[in-house]
Amino acid sequence: MDYLSIALGLLFALTLIQGLLSLTKGSKSKNLPPGPTPLPIIGNLHKLGDQPHQSLAELAKIHGPIMSLKLGRVTTVVISSSATAKEVLQKQDLAFSSRSVPDALHAHNQFQFSVVWLPVASRWRSLRKILNSNIFSGSRLDANQHLRTRKVEELIGYCRKSCQAGDAVDMGRAAFRTSLNLLSNTIFSKDLTDPYQDSAKEFKELVGNIMVEAGKPNLVDYFPVLKKFDPQGIRSRMTVHFGKVLELFDGLVNERLELRRLRKPVGSNDVLDVLLNTSEENADEIDRTHIERMCLDLFVAGTDTTSSTLEWAMAEVLRNPGTMAKAKEELEQVIGKGKILEESDVSRLPYLRCVVKETLRIHPPVPFLIPRKVDADVETSGYTVPKGAQVLVNCWAIGRDPTLWEDSLSFKPERFLASELDVRGRDFELIPFGAGRRICPGLPLAIRMVPVMLGSLINSFNWKLDGGISPKELGMEEKFGITLQKAQPLRAIPLPLVV
Repeated sequence: MDYLSIALGLLFALTLIQGLLSLTKGSKSKNLPPGPTPLPIIGNLHKLGDQPHQSLAELAKIHGPIMSLKLGRVTTVVISSSATAKEVLQKQDLAFSSRSVPDALHAHNQFQFSVVWLPVASRWRSLRKILNSNIFSGSRLDANQHLRTRKVEELIGYCRKSCQAGDAVDMGRAAFRTSLNLLSNTIFSKDLTDPYQDSAKEFKELVGNIMVEAGKPNLVDYFPVLKKFDPQGIRSRMTVHFGKVLELFDGLVNERLELRRLRKPVGSNDVLDVLLNTSEENADEIDRTHIERMCLDLFVAGTDTTSSTLEWAMAEVLRNPGTMAKAKEELEQVIGKGKILEESDVSRLPYLRCVVKETLRIHPPVPFLIPRKVDADVETSGYTVPKGAQVLVNCWAIGRDPTLWEDSLSFKPERFLASELDVRGRDFELIPFGAGRRICPGLPLAIRMVPVMLGSLINSFNWKLDGGISPKELGMEEKFGITLQKAQPLRAIPLPLVV
């Protein structure tokens, strides 16, 4: 059966019906932001291309920092400047706090349980409070610092084995294993993969597939009448991907419940114990389903964004030998050549912090902040955002805005040396983690983890690109999804330091 032909036929019929209905209502057009003229049926979908963040950034140069498009039947407002982002994410944060839920997230009804997709209401507040107090609070992160130190040591140990063998390291995969085991130790008190082997490939591909499927343009999102047909098979594939991850967490929770029943100590009061204790005390606050779905959120978002950021950062320092030399010089002077970083070292390494900020500016983990939706007409920046409209904040475009950043496409960490700009959601020129009440809850962990991993890798080895390619030949193409991954994995060979 040709589902696409059926879908297109339905689209044509639906468009005629809705066109006639709009004529009979005689509704006046609202004061929408400017944007490209839509075509019949598809609207502006043809403008997206396979790199929507780049396409919409180019359109914003023509139509302005706040523009509207018709993506199928959905009015979409795109924010592409720091000033309009501040208006939406800070001054009118509550009006723009609802989520536009992609059809892909209806797989296993994940949107009904996920703190990422739930509306701002009592359940969202309860889950967000649990995240902030039990996982990402300063005291909890301080208590778990030894775990992060051990995982970074294991990362360096794996690279040392590769160094001795003369083998290349797949930087994204190595960072993913480190992030995966860090989270699994924090939550379950165990590794989910061997830190000294090139393992976890299947899980990384699974998470990558989830991010790609959730981020790719889906006809169902633009033409809701197609929901029953799922013409691209996106929801169907997501159901399989989510099912595999949830099966893993179901087994881990069952294992812990059995240990608790037998009163066998786990060894530490980890996150899972805290969540199970909370559930036993008040099941209305969090139940087993929410615990497993919170784990899905944490593992999918936390592993992918951290490993992707580290891979981009290593790619940039390898591509820019001057940056690598400056970072190495600072590390040698402050902590000593060859040493693994402690988190307390980072505050004394301003250039390393600048490298991380510059990476997040030019390669934000999420090119569009998770889509917002307005539940009523909202006036902003002199225009009307109509009820039901989807709102995209293109932080990739903001990070490369030439009116904000001198030589905006060049990787120059030095630009931050004399700057107070930070990534914590207060400075809208640099919002890789979002801002306002919907800011990424994992930000406190990311800003601790990435500099320590990056600095330790730079300080423990010399590096050369695999295959004998020169720094200028290193490909920096992007693979679009909810997260922005490197299209070609970074492979680099660790070399012994010359003492």
